[in-house]
Amino acid sequence: MKEILVQAGAFCFMIFLGFLMKRIGLLSKADGGTLSIIIVNITLPATVIVSLANVAVSGTLFFLLIMGIIMNILVILIGSRVSKKRSILEQQFQMYSMSGYNIGNFSLPFIQGFYPLAVPFLLMFDIGNSVMLTGGSTLLIDKMIGSKKETSAKRIVLSLLRSVPFTAYLVMLLLRIGDINLPLELLAILELIAKANGFLSMFMIGLYFEVRLPKRALHLVKEVLFWRYLCGGILALLFAFVIPLNPMLRIVLVVLSVAPMPTFSVINSVKAGMPEETVGFTSSASILISLVLMTLVMMLMG
Repeated sequence: MKEILVQAGAFCFMIFLGFLMKRIGLLSKADGGTLSIIIVNITLPATVIVSLANVAVSGTLFFLLIMGIIMNILVILIGSRVSKKRSILEQQFQMYSMSGYNIGNFSLPFIQGFYPLAVPFLLMFDIGNSVMLTGGSTLLIDKMIGSKKETSAKRIVLSLLRSVPFTAYLVMLLLRIGDINLPLELLAILELIAKANGFLSMFMIGLYFEVRLPKRALHLVKEVLFWRYLCGGILALLFAFVIPLNPMLRIVLVVLSVAPMPTFSVINSVKAGMPEETVGFTSSASILISLVLMTLVMMLMG
């Protein structure tokens, strides 16, 4: 238990450090964009390659890939149902905020510190999660609200292939299916780069962290977060006590059920027309709630 609390405390400190650097003016929120580019295009792909380098492809891994898609679709459908009396914009915000799981910038460094062997499971789930985040969710949400925007399957595929982490997922999956190993020298270099992913991700979250919210938006944010974590809590209980799973797979799915909003949900909500400060505060609150819940899960199940 002590180790879990120390690890969670370390993540809190990294987030606080980024927030402090922003508050005292040494860095700005714009610097978070620079860090995001480094993480998405360098440290996260390196983590993917190193973590999947020796993985034996199995039915369990493909089960997680499918779960990454199913869990997104399920919460979008629930979000549509519970927000049907609101405006179209608020419906979109509800569905985007309830769906998606922040894996590369939060869940991955969090779980990696406790269960390194669980990382391949996490990454396979993120392949399905990425399919939804980069276009699948938008396609489904647009259909449900009756939008006339065109989001084709071709556009989703192109978005996925432009994503460096997803390309790394795809290449490593094909290499492992073919039982092809990468040179040890290359993996040693990538491992050094991958070690920076955890700190940079938490520090970036601190730079983006928002503590101010217009009062008129507070009720909406409370409802959005309530439904996100109610659904997450129900899924976590199902994975923990109802659905028969092996212990490592159970821990991964329970933790992911209470993971925070991903960056793509923030981007898509702002694109839909939601005020940036409202979405930013919701994302920040989601990170704090998830940090507490994920720590409790690790303490209870670890």
